[in-house]
Amino acid sequence: MQVNAIKLAFQAMFTTAPRIFRAPGRVNLIGEHTDYNDGFVMPAAVDLYTWVAIAPRKDRIIQVHSLNFQETFSFVIDGSNHGPTGHWSDYVRGVAHVLEQTLCEQSGTQLSGTNILIHGEVPIGSGLSSSAALEIAVGYALLSISGITIDRKRLAVDCQTAEHLFAGTRCGIMDQFISCHGRTGNALLLDCRSLSYDLLPLRQDVNVIVCNTMVKHALATGEYNSRRAECESGVRHYQNALPQKQVRALRDITSVELNSHNAGLTDEVYRRCRHVVTENERVQRAATMLRSDDMAGFAKLMAESHASLRDDYHVSCLELDTMVEIAARQAGMIGARMTGGGFGGCTVNLVESSHADRFKESVAHDYESIIGTKPDIYICSTAEGVLEVEI
Repeated sequence: MQVNAIKLAFQAMFTTAPRIFRAPGRVNLIGEHTDYNDGFVMPAAVDLYTWVAIAPRKDRIIQVHSLNFQETFSFVIDGSNHGPTGHWSDYVRGVAHVLEQTLCEQSGTQLSGTNILIHGEVPIGSGLSSSAALEIAVGYALLSISGITIDRKRLAVDCQTAEHLFAGTRCGIMDQFISCHGRTGNALLLDCRSLSYDLLPLRQDVNVIVCNTMVKHALATGEYNSRRAECESGVRHYQNALPQKQVRALRDITSVELNSHNAGLTDEVYRRCRHVVTENERVQRAATMLRSDDMAGFAKLMAESHASLRDDYHVSCLELDTMVEIAARQAGMIGARMTGGGFGGCTVNLVESSHADRFKESVAHDYESIIGTKPDIYICSTAEGVLEVEI
């Protein structure tokens, strides 16, 4: 959707001129389910955005309209937490609530009442983090319109907290962080404990292609939280098994320690831990591969990551596995894996740019022939993090 169309839609609804902001979705090249284990991830922001048009009000009401859902709702910024309702508006209420709390604690300032219009391009439930793009776009816009200096790291943490409290998803920090800090032409190697990061170059002649399986199995949210609980169970085991070592998260365990002190773990919990520990090691090696432009080595690590997610973490599914297998047969293919929480959603593919269009056509045809569903496929560019767009 063009910026001017969003501006005109806002003016038609609220009769004032807005400021316009956008925040990107993301793909994760490697490092899945490691973020909430204090580990390492390698996301890249992509040019699919959530757009927010916003203007101040004179009262303490936030009124929001979604172009996607054609729904309007409003609430008073009063600091009260009314909890999750299961409606998409929970994300907006949650961000406003958490930001207001942070502002009161740190500086005694407050958010301004606002009128907001939202349009989302990030496919919902696809694993490209539409929720984080919405949270960051709204949070950045609310702070900007209130004249408050923005700390991007603090904004990412507050939006993560909002998702925990208002959406009931115990997500890690990766999605919100990359939506704030993405850079064109780069992926980020992010340490989810310290929140330090390095920029990693992505070759200009390689496209990031996102293939949406168009399925999202109903068990996804509950299974996501179950995986997190299983990891926490593993941490407690290794804390007891390695009393001489400070184990705060699975990030603190090496592969040698994992395998030499696994007695007493159930096979299920051991497999969850093995995925996380080996995935952290893969991310570190993958960063070395990108720095040295070793795309063949990077592709091998992507394949190992997908296999681990399928066989140890049990978050893949028929549709994701099929999409990866189809991609592996295509000309110009470098590497593929599932991306996101799993149980449907998307795969991320690195493809030589000269083959990108043919890749899209062939994968769509073969996937529909096998699964019976037409996929959405996006040839993406890397993108900047959240920003204000000049009208």
